[in-house]
Amino acid sequence: MRIKIATLALITMAAAAAPLTAAQAQAKVGVVNVARLLQEAPQAQAASQALEGEFANRRRDLENQQKDLKAREDKLQKDGATMAEAERRNQEKTLRDGQRELARKQNEFLEDLNVRRNEALGQLQRTVLQEVQTYAKSAGLDVVVADALYASPAVDITNQVLAALQARGKGGAAKP
Repeated sequence: MRIKIATLALITMAAAAAPLTAAQAQAKVGVVNVARLLQEAPQAQAASQALEGEFANRRRDLENQQKDLKAREDKLQKDGATMAEAERRNQEKTLRDGQRELARKQNEFLEDLNVRRNEALGQLQRTVLQEVQTYAKSAGLDVVVADALYASPAVDITNQVLAALQARGKGGAAKP
């Protein structure tokens, strides 16, 4: 009888311990909204402002050149009928050359802006990824999923990572 009770006690303790072992074996998962981090991180805003400052003079020059060409075109339309044929053709040629030059400069501007924007975005993505990894390690997470279709607020770590990025941003935002 004692052996049966001891065996029953062992079976009961083993059965009670089994769910605990299974719970310990479950992976700790976190979910992060990367798009939100890339949009709301202070480093993103700093990078955007830096790009705006870097390209502001060129943008302004292009706008001024465009206004100048528009004014010359309007003047040619207004005064073209009273001009000598050679002078009118000369001004039309000058205007076309100016428009081609403006288009070339606008294309160069957009290409340069896109290259710099992609560099800044790459740096921002590396910063966000590093912060997610740092948070995951400190929180003891086994897996972090980016942009899940659905995530319980219990596993969504976006706010915590954003807070860490904001704290890092106050201490000196990463250069774009």
